[in-house]
Amino acid sequence: MMRWTRLGITAASILVACVAGWLLWPAPSPNVYPPNSRPGDSRPGDARPKDSRPESSDPAPGLAIKTVTIAQLRLHVTADLSVIRLAEDPNILILDFASLARQAHMLDRIAALIEKNDLPRDRILTAEELARALQSTGDMSSGFYYGHDYSAGSLSRFFALADRTRISLTPDETLLRRLLTREGWFRPDLTAGLISLPRAGADATVTQATRDAILAHELSHGAYFSNPPYADYVHRFWLTSLTQRERDGFRDFLGQEGYDTANAEIVENETQAYLFFTTDQHFFDPSLAGLTPARRAELRAAFLQGMQTGWLRNLLTSLK
Repeated sequence: MMRWTRLGITAASILVACVAGWLLWPAPSPNVYPPNSRPGDSRPGDARPKDSRPESSDPAPGLAIKTVTIAQLRLHVTADLSVIRLAEDPNILILDFASLARQAHMLDRIAALIEKNDLPRDRILTAEELARALQSTGDMSSGFYYGHDYSAGSLSRFFALADRTRISLTPDETLLRRLLTREGWFRPDLTAGLISLPRAGADATVTQATRDAILAHELSHGAYFSNPPYADYVHRFWLTSLTQRERDGFRDFLGQEGYDTANAEIVENETQAYLFFTTDQHFFDPSLAGLTPARRAELRAAFLQGMQTGWLRNLLTSLK
């Protein structure tokens, strides 16, 4: 995930606006139904007969997936929401959003459950609780993050918990669920990663350079989720190449950024993404984790030397 410190608005206006935005979010289109219903089912207050046309075989209409390379993705421009499969690693799916607000509305409650500190791990936040959480660690216009990332297992957990506790999903959460169902992402044996990023121009701060920075950071998370040997390599590097003081420095930095530092995988995953794949100082300065530029360069060289060959190593080599 990636955050950028920004000027806020008053706490009261955030809370009111967020709750109002949640409650007034557009209702599902005629092609979006509650999770347990099918197109053609009658709904409360709907006296119309069932549609006699054949049901669509696509549970996520309008979300066709296209496969692109990293170079193509960097220049991709979405009109609303595009779903992209990474050519270099088909087990990474990318949600490319035109709107930061829609990205937040689809993914912020997942972030709250999976990785935000001081938030419950056993239930999904209500709209009011999410507003209060955004008040303290997020931004009303962009949500918690400029980019998100989740493993297939974490996404399965969110939707299973929603079912178990009978939590109503928003239209965009429902659409995400249908997309993942269509792609077979709820299989217990699946190893895959979902990442997201905004279109250049999504707001005044998201320039092409900013999008590039978000993309590199989130792609490293996608690899961590989709490639177990890479995750193992990150774990070994964390334990053997960083000193205890450096590990503590990253825990402190990540805690201040709102991450759940009690989760070792989150700490290791975020450390590799910030330390090696985030060169834009708007998002990360090594001094925030107690590192000098020279020490960061030393660690980067050691990490690069031990990486397996492939697209992620090529990406790291290309970063300046």
